Amino acid sequence: MLPLVFIDVDGTLVGTAGAPTDDVWAATAAAVGRGQHLALATARPAFGPTWEWARRVDPDGWHLFQNGTSRVHTGTGEVDHTLLPGDAVAELIAVAAARDWVVELYSDRELAVDSDAPLAVAHADLLGVPHRRRPVEALDGGVVRAQIVVPVSEAAAARAVAPAGTVAHSATSPAMPGAAFVSITRQGSTKASAVALMAESLGHPLDRVAMVGDGNNDAEALATVGHGIAMGNAEPEARAAARHHVGDVDHGGLVEALALTATL
Repeated sequence: MLPLVFIDVDGTLVGTAGAPTDDVWAATAAAVGRGQHLALATARPAFGPTWEWARRVDPDGWHLFQNGTSRVHTGTGEVDHTLLPGDAVAELIAVAAARDWVVELYSDRELAVDSDAPLAVAHADLLGVPHRRRPVEALDGGVVRAQIVVPVSEAAAARAVAPAGTVAHSATSPAMPGAAFVSITRQGSTKASAVALMAESLGHPLDRVAMVGDGNNDAEALATVGHGIAMGNAEPEARAAARHHVGDVDHGGLVEALALTATL
C-alpha cells in the first residue's frame, strides 16, 4: 500500500453537500487504521470547518493549505509559509477594483476581503465563517495567498493577471457552482512543490505517494507524485495529469481512491 496520501478538499473530500460524508470519514479512518498517512492539500485556509477536517484526518501532523504556500501542524499549531511579494498584493487589489472582481487576501489563519459583493459573502459561507468586510491592513501577519473569486467564465482572465513573480491556479467547488477561485501565490510555491517537500521530509519517495484531486490547481501535484488520482468530476487538466481515475465526488470517488491506494 502507499504510505502517504494527499487529499484535496473541494470536489474531492467535499461535494455538493458542503461537508465530508460518513462514508468518506469511514474510508479515511480505515486508511489510517491500516497504517497510511493522510494529509489535506487544499487551496482553503487553515480555519473554520477545514481546520476541523484536517484535525480529523490527522490530529497531530502537517497539512498543506493555501495551495501549498501555508503548511500548518494540527498538533502544535506551528506554521511554515511563503509570503506573496508586497508589490503583488497592491497590484492585485488595483486590478480587482478596476475589473469589479472580488479579491481575498489570506494570512495563515485569517481572511481579509474588502467587499460585500455576493461572491464574497457566499464564499465566506462556504468556508464556514461569518462574512466581515476588512482591508488587508487588518491581517495579522503577511499575505501568503491572494484569491480572486469570479464567475467560471472569467477564470482564465483572472489567472492571466497574476503579477510578475507569482503563479495562478484555479479551482471550483461543487458546493458553490458557477464560481471559480483563482489562487495567486509566490512563484515556486504551489501544491506540487509543497507535496514534494513534505514527502521528502517524511522520508517517502514520490513514486510511493498519492495525490487525489480534481482541479486545475491539482494538476501539477497529480503529475508530480507517482500515483495521481483524478476524481470523476475533475477538470481536464487534472484528468490529463493523473495516472488513475475514480468516480465523482458525490458517488464515492474518494472512497474508491483510498481503497485503490491500499492496493498499490
